Amino acid sequence: MAAMTTDLKADCGNCFGLCCVALPFSASADFAIDKDAGTPCRNLRDDFRCGIHARLRQSGFPGCTVYDCFGAGQRVSQITFGGRDWRQAPDAAGRMFAVFPVVRQLHELLWYLDEALALHPARSLHTDLRRLRDETGKLAAGTPEQLAELAVAAHRQQVNDLLLRTSELVRVQAPGRPKKSRRGADLIGARLNGADLRGADLRGACLIAADLRGADLRQADFIGADLRDARLDGADLTDAFFLTRMQLNAARGDAATRLPTALERPAHWTER
Repeated sequence: MAAMTTDLKADCGNCFGLCCVALPFSASADFAIDKDAGTPCRNLRDDFRCGIHARLRQSGFPGCTVYDCFGAGQRVSQITFGGRDWRQAPDAAGRMFAVFPVVRQLHELLWYLDEALALHPARSLHTDLRRLRDETGKLAAGTPEQLAELAVAAHRQQVNDLLLRTSELVRVQAPGRPKKSRRGADLIGARLNGADLRGADLRGACLIAADLRGADLRQADFIGADLRDARLDGADLTDAFFLTRMQLNAARGDAATRLPTALERPAHWTER
């Protein structure tokens, strides 16, 4: 699988802490406090860095360690608003906070489209995928006014329809009989250790705390799957697709977990 473009990887050094301000938090197992959208997190320093970055998990903020803006933060900070930060340009702050989630959605779509274009079984769809990739890139490069008026949901549906067709072409290549669809399934705490899930449709499946140790997940579709605290020790995800950094960061794995080449092993996974 081809490596993802660096434009779709967060560069916090070139962002003005937008995810720490624009987004709301609700006190939960993921966030220790409530925070309204547009209100800076109490841990955000004057230099836009996190004051507890090295101990986020221990301090009750594991959700922050999982979050990925897909590079939207630096685009909005440095390109859409030309390097003006919300502290020095308070007149632009509201627009910046409103635009950030829109660009983040578009960048996530670009991530999926880039991956789809790297999937050989979907080559018959590559022309359409490139067209939508170009269109999505142009939308993400829009002005603040254009982005604020953008109907993201409608565009997302167009992309999703094509990604569904891509998924079908990839999963049908998996060996063995067709797998039962697990799209949107409630698999909280499910015991799937050692399961043969090659070519499985796991779109939107709730796999919170599921036991997937040693499972064969090659050519499985992971779009929207909730992998919080899922056990992936020794699982084989080498050809799994539409799997993101956020999902891996939310899961638990080890040194024996086999990952797609485009994804790095999360630092918090226990190495053995």
